[in-house]
Amino acid sequence: MTSNPLNPPNGDENPKDPLAEMLQNLMGGKGMGDIDPAELAKAAGLPDDPNLLAQMFSQVQAMMSAPSEGPVNWKLAHDNARRVAASSSDPSVTTPQSREVDEALRLAELWLDPVTDLPATGLIGRAWSRAEWVEETLGTWKRLTEPVANSIANALSSAMTEQMPEEMKSMMGGASSMLQNMGGAIFGMQLGQAIGALSAEVVSSTDIGVPLADLEMALLPGNVAKFGEGLGLPENDIRLFLAVREAAHARLFVQVPWLRGHLLGAIEAYARGIHIDTSRIEELARDLDPSNPEGIQEALSQGVFMPQRTPAQEQALQKLETALALVEGWVDELTAAATEKVLPSSGALRETVRRRRATGGPAEHAFASLVGLELRPRRLREAATLWASLKEERGIDGRDAMWKHPDLLPTAEDLDDPKGFSERRKLAEASDSEVDDALMKLLNGGFDAPESGPAKDSGAAEDEGPDDAAPGAKGT
Repeated sequence: MTSNPLNPPNGDENPKDPLAEMLQNLMGGKGMGDIDPAELAKAAGLPDDPNLLAQMFSQVQAMMSAPSEGPVNWKLAHDNARRVAASSSDPSVTTPQSREVDEALRLAELWLDPVTDLPATGLIGRAWSRAEWVEETLGTWKRLTEPVANSIANALSSAMTEQMPEEMKSMMGGASSMLQNMGGAIFGMQLGQAIGALSAEVVSSTDIGVPLADLEMALLPGNVAKFGEGLGLPENDIRLFLAVREAAHARLFVQVPWLRGHLLGAIEAYARGIHIDTSRIEELARDLDPSNPEGIQEALSQGVFMPQRTPAQEQALQKLETALALVEGWVDELTAAATEKVLPSSGALRETVRRRRATGGPAEHAFASLVGLELRPRRLREAATLWASLKEERGIDGRDAMWKHPDLLPTAEDLDDPKGFSERRKLAEASDSEVDDALMKLLNGGFDAPESGPAKDSGAAEDEGPDDAAPGAKGT
């Protein structure tokens, strides 16, 4: 007889499937019809281990039956993200690993000093496991995804309630709170799945170009080792190169205080403009084949609920991509300058990182499809070329001075023609100077003089009598 500690023996040689039991309980003991629990677990991106399923769904039942603080069940997203992070071998960081990361980040700060005008941060370098990355960054993920997450959760909940047969509603009895929270629970689990999968790909706290953890500088040793697989390069070189990138990101976000809010604000503005295609959700709820529940997961993973972007969305996306490219281009240029003479593998690593950032990994694609939000600097190379040109023309101080105010930053047009940026900026600065001069002249009364010239005398002559008129006016 098979033993399952989570399902005590009940006279049946086969233990109850935890997912089947949960669904049967939710449906008033009526069973699941043609739904295959294993397929449903697969569709939700869940493990097929009965013990893990039993533990998870006991938590899900409790959460779905209790009032939620909002449309999305963020606790469920957190728990699922932690579970996914731990499912792909996530050992705790060892003392030697912490020491290696700390030394690499300290050395990275020293290498950056000669190549940038921005001072060092003084932050302590940290080594994180994937679970620690989830804990440190989930708050920012919530901030970035909440507008879209709430829209999808509300739409899912409404569609399920409207499309549910009357007999099913009667079976649900008084479980109205469960119906209200079901959409948020489904999306929370999917979002947690995506964030947990991302934790297996990122190598640092700023790897995606966004400061997910404020005032932190960290590497993930396990993922750094995974990044280096197949490159044929010394492990220490890889760690140092990635440490320089992390230190450059941290230096930029710490020493340019407005930048984090500017970047996160651009992402939030883009996310708020996303409108969920409720007709697609209703169609899915209406046409879902009970024997093929993979439809829900497939629809979410492919982003079918995201309609075509509006012109306003395209503008917001361009602004976001430009900001991401400028950050990544600056970091790319500084990292190359700081490592080219001390790391023989610098050039190869630079190209590897560029391609990785431009294309994104599987988890990043899944996350983008789920929330309609891409965080890839598509124009990284153009931005790096622009920063290199500015260094040649204005020096390190002049290049880094561009970060003093958001209005000084290059635009998408400048990325189209990096070499022509300085000329365009000179023209703009000259135009601004002319406006300032004109304004100052106006404030000082300098524009009063022309009004006392011939035009005014001619007008005055019309009001004067013949004896006072100018000689030229007597014959008129």
